[in-house]
Amino acid sequence: MSRFLFVVPPLVGHINPAVGVAAELAARGHRTAWAALPEAIAPLAGPEAEIHPCAVLPSADRTAPPGPLDEAYRRPPDLRGTAALKYLWEGFLIPLADAMAPGIEAAIARFRPDVLVVDQQAVAGALVAERHGLPWATCATTSAEFTGALAGLPLVEAWIRGLLDGLRGRIGAPGRTTDPRFSPHLVLAFTTPELTGPATIDRPIRFVGPAIAPRPTEPPFPWEWLDPGRATALVTLGTANADTGTAFLTACHRAVQERSHRLQTVIADPGHALGAPPPDADVLVLPTVPQLRLLEHLDAVVCHAGHNTVCESLWHGVPLVVAPIRDDQPVVAGQVAASGAGIRVRFGRPDATRLGRALDEVIDNAAHRAAARRIGDSFRAAGGAAAAATHLERLTRPLPEPVEEPPR
Repeated sequence: MSRFLFVVPPLVGHINPAVGVAAELAARGHRTAWAALPEAIAPLAGPEAEIHPCAVLPSADRTAPPGPLDEAYRRPPDLRGTAALKYLWEGFLIPLADAMAPGIEAAIARFRPDVLVVDQQAVAGALVAERHGLPWATCATTSAEFTGALAGLPLVEAWIRGLLDGLRGRIGAPGRTTDPRFSPHLVLAFTTPELTGPATIDRPIRFVGPAIAPRPTEPPFPWEWLDPGRATALVTLGTANADTGTAFLTACHRAVQERSHRLQTVIADPGHALGAPPPDADVLVLPTVPQLRLLEHLDAVVCHAGHNTVCESLWHGVPLVVAPIRDDQPVVAGQVAASGAGIRVRFGRPDATRLGRALDEVIDNAAHRAAARRIGDSFRAAGGAAAAATHLERLTRPLPEPVEEPPR
């Protein structure tokens, strides 16, 4: 039996893949634990999860109530592009790492892990593991950074590396040069090249596909509402975009209502952007939905190109209309469009007519569903949580010293 410590940020899309891998390791007789925000882990990993608390940041918007997971920060909704990336790193990822580091230290002392399994955005786990001489694996819950997303932005990449160097000086092993976003031992990519294209970084990347696992808890849903005589779509902007999506969700609502003779639609609206619509046989608006189970009944998904939602949809062979907002989403949206598994539309200034046409295209054009199924087949062949667990088990064996990167 080996001990695996999972280090994750308080974000649903980053926790869910790790939950599947942790469950697989536990089923094989290993012991697993979490260094994270307990309120974020318990609803997703289940009441039996061993959690070592880590401090996280309060919401940047002190007047806003915390969401279901208290995702620790809310960015100004109008931030896009480089400004959003700057806020992500300076306002969230680096301060989050500083806040989590003491809890990770305590977790290592109490749990005595053999391996740390570190989310790509929880870089404190990598730096603390490095200082203790422990092997660590990266959980890459998005493919954007290892497929050259910043290749054309050398100044941005240099700026990020400067932030990471400063962080290493505070919580890591000074003098080391390994990029904490990418483990020199193992990078688990929860996707496949059929969607992303080939990786462009020199790291031991293992494409394992999505780690799909049953959710311990899920919100209620009126399954009898589904009409088997019509196509069914889901509109969702994920859990971290409730304050940005009013115009987009309103346009989607209008577009799907105009197609109610042939289309039934579920809209996830955690921020109540659409108010409280009355019961409707054609459009069902709910604050949360049981997404995994619902995907089994869907013909299309309209989303923000969040990596988790995209991969879960393609796992089920469901084509997409993707409207990226920020961060890695434009990269993932480009991958969806290039693969043929969906259509990219604009998030800003949404147009109901164009949204409706895009929905018609992904539902009526069999090529999109065929591409989605092809990618879904590649996900299954990659092995998912079982393959990830096997790669992690290999890290419990003696490892060669990692090769340091040249000084920058």
